[in-house]
Amino acid sequence: MKIVVIGGTGLIGSKVVKTLQAQGHQVIAASPATGINTITGEGLAQAMAGTDVVVDLANSPSFADKDVLEFFETSGRNLFAAEVAADVQHHVALSVVGTDRLADSGYFRGKIAQEKLIRESGVPYTIVQSTQFFEFLGGIAQAGGMGETIRISPSFFQPISSDDVAAAVADYAVGEPRNGIVEIAGPERVKLSELVRRYLEASSDPRKVVEDVQARYFGAELKDDTLLPGANPRLGAMNFDTWFAQSKVSR
Repeated sequence: MKIVVIGGTGLIGSKVVKTLQAQGHQVIAASPATGINTITGEGLAQAMAGTDVVVDLANSPSFADKDVLEFFETSGRNLFAAEVAADVQHHVALSVVGTDRLADSGYFRGKIAQEKLIRESGVPYTIVQSTQFFEFLGGIAQAGGMGETIRISPSFFQPISSDDVAAAVADYAVGEPRNGIVEIAGPERVKLSELVRRYLEASSDPRKVVEDVQARYFGAELKDDTLLPGANPRLGAMNFDTWFAQSKVSR
């Protein structure tokens, strides 16, 4: 199959590209760096010619509310115009578990708009909703930092490694369209505050984690189950300890 991976040079995209190429597929790693831009439309028509599957892993370069919404709406409209013209048969997009419960967040309002465009595009699709990546624990800690303390919600979540995300996305890309949502998650259910504390300890970071039920997550207040998948998600194999031991952070 010919598969175009939008965001194919990023954290997840580069791993998806490598996996699909190893399976013998013709894969294009699409990004502005490779001359394919979903915002301006540059290179899209040429990339889509003869394409069977599009995997959309692109993310907004700015997390400002207006910028995120504009990115996902503009990128989605341009992408689907090119896909419909090329008769693409499967659109796979990476989204986030709990998106529909996080509308207080400008970022997640952008993801809600993206998912709506996907459902209304007319292109057969699979939306892969993932829990938070281990790789973003440091960023979550930074966002909650106030001097020597970090205020973090005690809400539960089920984080996953980028390797497990990429493996799942690649599998769904070569499968039949679900015309719906599938969920993926890590193997360990834990409090957000507890895992950030473990991350800081493992990183020799002396800051103290303070549980705060009003602490915001990308601008949204969390309930206990906001970030948790529903019944029977696809589970990744890698837990936090294994991920951390293999990560650049541990070195």
